[in-house]
Amino acid sequence: MALRLGDIAPNFKADTTQGQIDFHEWLGSSWGILFSHPADYTPVCTTELGALARIQPDLVKRNVKVLAVSVDKVEDHHGWIKDIDQVNSCHVDFPIIADADRKVSVLYGMLDPTHIDDVTGLPLTVRGVFIIDPAKKIRLTITYPASTGRNFTELIRVIDSLQLSSKSVTTPADWKQGDDVIVHPSIDDEEAKKRFGEFRTLTPYLRLTKQPQ
Repeated sequence: MALRLGDIAPNFKADTTQGQIDFHEWLGSSWGILFSHPADYTPVCTTELGALARIQPDLVKRNVKVLAVSVDKVEDHHGWIKDIDQVNSCHVDFPIIADADRKVSVLYGMLDPTHIDDVTGLPLTVRGVFIIDPAKKIRLTITYPASTGRNFTELIRVIDSLQLSSKSVTTPADWKQGDDVIVHPSIDDEEAKKRFGEFRTLTPYLRLTKQPQ
């Protein structure tokens, strides 16, 4: 059965470029981005891991850990990281899983049956993304086509929105950090005034207020 939003992210143990991890223990009380890429030494993925390495300080500020998945071996990952660092002028400081047996990829439904490894004859991983909250629940899933690099700025935007949701607000289309937010429909006007002070009523079901801090 495919994983759905709200499901508990399956736990696993895996070898990575930073040693063996137990996923749930490694995540701890942090948010997590788990993302897969088809193979090491591939052009789009080289730019993606570099882009993510450059924004990692922004993720740390948001209590977000990053974990990559590839079907290649740990020693291959270490060699590839040198290329990523050089090409992107960055320092990859997050672990990359060596998923040669495809256990993690199968667990998360990340294999592409149409994209076969010429050497092993086994399917490669899709360009998938999971955002997982501190309660280990899946809060977002996206699958990108092989030809399209991921937009990590958008993932930060989604994380910002998800972290605000605990304050009884939601975010409108094209929202970004600092913009007005939507008062959750479950909050009546009286309670909204107590929580947010001023708000603007566009319709009975659409009320805007300043972003809570």
